[in-house]
Amino acid sequence: MTNTATERSRLEYSAYVTFAAGVALIQFNVRAEILLGLAAIQWAVVAWRERRWPEAPAFFTPLLALAAVTLVSAAVSGDPLTSFARSRQLLLYLLVPMTLRIARGPRATRVLDAIIALGAAAAFVGIIQYLATTTLDELLNHRPHGLLNHYMTFSGVLMLVTCAAVARLLYTEREWLWPAVAIPALLVALAATLSRNVWVGTAVALAVLLATRRRVLLLVLPLALVVGMAIAPASVRARLTSIFDPNEPSNRDRVAMLKAGAAMVKDHPLLGVGPNMVPRVYLQYRTADAYDSAGATAPETRSHVHNVPMQLAAERGVIALGCWLWFVVVAARELFTRMQRGPARGLAAAGFAALVAMVAAGLFEHNFGDSEFLILMLVMLSLPFAAERSETTA
Repeated sequence: MTNTATERSRLEYSAYVTFAAGVALIQFNVRAEILLGLAAIQWAVVAWRERRWPEAPAFFTPLLALAAVTLVSAAVSGDPLTSFARSRQLLLYLLVPMTLRIARGPRATRVLDAIIALGAAAAFVGIIQYLATTTLDELLNHRPHGLLNHYMTFSGVLMLVTCAAVARLLYTEREWLWPAVAIPALLVALAATLSRNVWVGTAVALAVLLATRRRVLLLVLPLALVVGMAIAPASVRARLTSIFDPNEPSNRDRVAMLKAGAAMVKDHPLLGVGPNMVPRVYLQYRTADAYDSAGATAPETRSHVHNVPMQLAAERGVIALGCWLWFVVVAARELFTRMQRGPARGLAAAGFAALVAMVAAGLFEHNFGDSEFLILMLVMLSLPFAAERSETTA
């Protein structure tokens, strides 16, 4: 091996270590993005020295199309500077080709293992925070958030890690014990967040995982629900039953937000009102049945309409929504194929479950716009494709 090849190999390994640490630690603090930035610089240097265009799976094409439409929407919004500032999140899409290059071969599984391990540790932090509260009102106002800034981000990340751990357990013949140990902590922490959207997303994703692995395993879900309801605290049971209450204030407000979003789409169908412009225009579109109590649901705090498809259509237009649906369909097809056959079925199952969970939970929360959530999801979607490639540098 020449000196140049040796140096490139060392740089690639350094990028892999930095990348794995950044992805795993993103569950604790957004400052882990610094590590991902350092990994990106090293990846760019490696790619430049190889003189090869970075590889990417098929679902990266619709992501690029979504990015292009977003930039056009930002350019024609009412405040282009604010919209472009928000659009910097599009840089996270580069995690897809970066993962394929620096987490290749067995490294892909190690990255997922690191995600699950630190996810279980983060879950314990959330459980402790839950135990420190007493009443339901206190819980709703001070929900467990781990070491992240918001309980919704924390719960969304826990949902993805739970999908990864269950997929690892179902599709791995060896080294299954530690994912089995992590799953109870993850499920308890998920329940403690009182975040109904992730409960829905996790339930749908796990049902899909169990059904595609072996249909008889679907019997586990109703059994787990009965046992969980029997032992769950009253605060969790009350929150769960509120899902089915049409008069519950936040349920009514979500319907009102959908109506407001639909009105925005009607007035701005092609390119939307612009990235980060929904908070600026929401008061113009809110309906009389919106929940206007002071606090987290006050109109001026609504940075999104709590629904990924509607948010994309209202913010960036129906063209952007079409690109996102294209991304979901292509990613689902590619991952499902790899679940059935291929060298990384467990990784593909984890990515597929993460995608299903994102879509299901995204009907009630704009998780696709959360940076920590998006980082973890894009990496999980990309890992099975990285695993198909040789670990050694060409």
